[in-house]
Amino acid sequence: MTTMKRLVSSLTISLCLLSSAQLSAHELGLQLYSLRHQFADDPAKTLDQIQDWGLLAVEGSRDLYGYSVEEFKAQLDKRGIDVVSTDTSFEEIRDNPMAAVYRAKFYGAKYTTFYWVPHGENFLFEDAKKTVKVMNEAGALLKKHGVTLQYHAHGYEFLPYKDATLFDYIIQNVDQAKFQMDVFWAKHGGMNPAALLKKYPGKFTSLHLKDRKKGTPNSSKGSADGDTNVVLGQGDVGVAAVVAEAKKQGIKYFFLEDESSRVVQQIPESIAYLKSLEKY
Repeated sequence: MTTMKRLVSSLTISLCLLSSAQLSAHELGLQLYSLRHQFADDPAKTLDQIQDWGLLAVEGSRDLYGYSVEEFKAQLDKRGIDVVSTDTSFEEIRDNPMAAVYRAKFYGAKYTTFYWVPHGENFLFEDAKKTVKVMNEAGALLKKHGVTLQYHAHGYEFLPYKDATLFDYIIQNVDQAKFQMDVFWAKHGGMNPAALLKKYPGKFTSLHLKDRKKGTPNSSKGSADGDTNVVLGQGDVGVAAVVAEAKKQGIKYFFLEDESSRVVQQIPESIAYLKSLEKY
């Protein structure tokens, strides 16, 4: 083999390895809800801020911040921001799942996510059963159209059931949809987020990364003071262990979410923390 041919062969192999690494690497994004107050004041400036942070994969789409749906997508496209997961609701996927399909397809999103199952004072086994039924039925339909349905648990699902929890019942019986772990809500509901990931490899397709102020009591109500959201690495969630396990499993999308009044100050610090983790 000539020197030139060896160089070409070596370059080809290197490019293939690089391409493979890029395809398998995780991607850091943002849940747009984090900046809801900033969007209310100046949506264009807020989108510029997201672009400046380098967070070009986002989750959202139901709130348009004064734009028409076409205008909002144009504003995102202008800045190179991709919607990789659209928002839906339990009621929509139960009653009109094609609406969720059309929204995801409009944005070119791979996923659509719902965040709440209506229930009474406490989440009961009957609520868990209806969650499984709706997720499997809607998930199968969405899958036919190339969209993956995700459920983002909010902490109330971790109430005891038999020798485990209601969430265990749900995740073990859903086979047509996936799950998004919000590590804050998993912790808030009394779980160890990293251990939960290890327990169900392949079930979670994305994460919400947020940390919880140390000393915050757990709750099964799915609610918390937004200012208990702190900079990643400064709380009690164990973000480093979660990230390490998520990388091991090949989970691609890590969405930052920060519901605090300090969100604009905290997000750059959270990004810096993630970059400080080994091999991030």
